[in-house]
Amino acid sequence: RRAARSAPWARVEAQRAVENRRVFVLDEDEINRTVLQFMLADDNETHEFGDLAAALAKGEQWPPDLVLISALQVAREGAGLLGRLREAWPGVKLLVICEAADEVCAATATAAGADDCLTKPFKIEPVRRKVDRHLGRKVELKIPVVVS
Repeated sequence: RRAARSAPWARVEAQRAVENRRVFVLDEDEINRTVLQFMLADDNETHEFGDLAAALAKGEQWPPDLVLISALQVAREGAGLLGRLREAWPGVKLLVICEAADEVCAATATAAGADDCLTKPFKIEPVRRKVDRHLGRKVELKIPVVVS
């Protein structure tokens, strides 16, 4: 009898399955929420929210390990928002979603207490690497080597 082999795309990395983390995506833009949820759902329990009240309600019983929050939400709620989220969810990592060309957004977000920024347009591998790094997972380092 031959052992059944699974297709390479069907293999699950066992360590990732064991360390499944909860990620909240808090963004008014439904497309952003859907894209990020799609990119992160394989390795994380990912929940998307269009408003702060829904995220806070869910987080009372199921606190997140990491929150991706839009810069617009931070601007709307005020600079104290990130501090309030840290009080509600001790140990949470906060990443603010900014436009790539908006350098002021990144500086303002980190000054307000964000751990980092996630820039748009989203690309799957950089998004996953950044989220993994902030969740404390090992991130594969790829260094190109040029041989002459």
